[in-house]
Amino acid sequence: MATRRGRPTQAEAKKLDLAVREAAVATFLEMGYAGASMEAIARAAGITKRSLYARYPDKRAVFADVIPWALARYTDDGSIDEIDDDDLETALLAVGRAALTRATHPENVRLKRIAFNEAAQFPEFNVSAESMMWAGRQRAVTELLRRYEQRGTIKVDDLELAAEHFLAMVEAVPARMADFGVFRSKKQQERHLQFAVRLFLRGVMPR
Repeated sequence: MATRRGRPTQAEAKKLDLAVREAAVATFLEMGYAGASMEAIARAAGITKRSLYARYPDKRAVFADVIPWALARYTDDGSIDEIDDDDLETALLAVGRAALTRATHPENVRLKRIAFNEAAQFPEFNVSAESMMWAGRQRAVTELLRRYEQRGTIKVDDLELAAEHFLAMVEAVPARMADFGVFRSKKQQERHLQFAVRLFLRGVMPR
C-alpha cells in the first residue's frame, strides 16, 4: 500500500512557486494578458487549477505578481566583486555590456511591452517597467563608483545620480530602439558603449 505523501518541504515548495511564476510569465508572453487564462497558466506549470487558485485568487493577481518579478530578476548584473576593477574604464565597460545585454534582451523587451500595455489596469505598478529593471543596475554602478571615489580616482557629488546618468548614456537609446523592434549590431553597440564610457569618465575625473 502506497504511503500518503506529507506536506512538501520548504525547498520543494520554493521550487514549485518558481515553476509557477516562470510558467505564468511564459504564458503571458505567448498569449498576452487578455489571451492568458488561469487554466493555461496551470497547464503550463503542470499543476491543477485548484492548486493555482490556492496561490492566486485570479489572473490579475498572477500578473501583478509575476511581471514585476520577471523584470526585476534581470537587474542582477552579477556581483561587482567579480569585476576586475584595477581600471575604472574596464570596469564600466564590463558593467555597461551586461546592462546593454539585459536591456535589449528580446524577452525583456516583450515583458516591458506587456507591462506598459496593461499599466493602466495595474496601479500597483507604482514604478515604470524601466525602473523595475534599472534599480539593481543603478545600485551596482553606484557601488562601483563609490569604490573609486574612496580611492580618490574620481570626484562625484552625488553617486546615485551619477550612476543613473551613466546608465542613461549606455542603455536608454538602445533600449528604446529595441522597444520598436530595432536592434543595433554588436559592432554598433560596442561603439556606442565605448563612447558613452569615455564621455562619462571625463565628467567624473578630478579636475
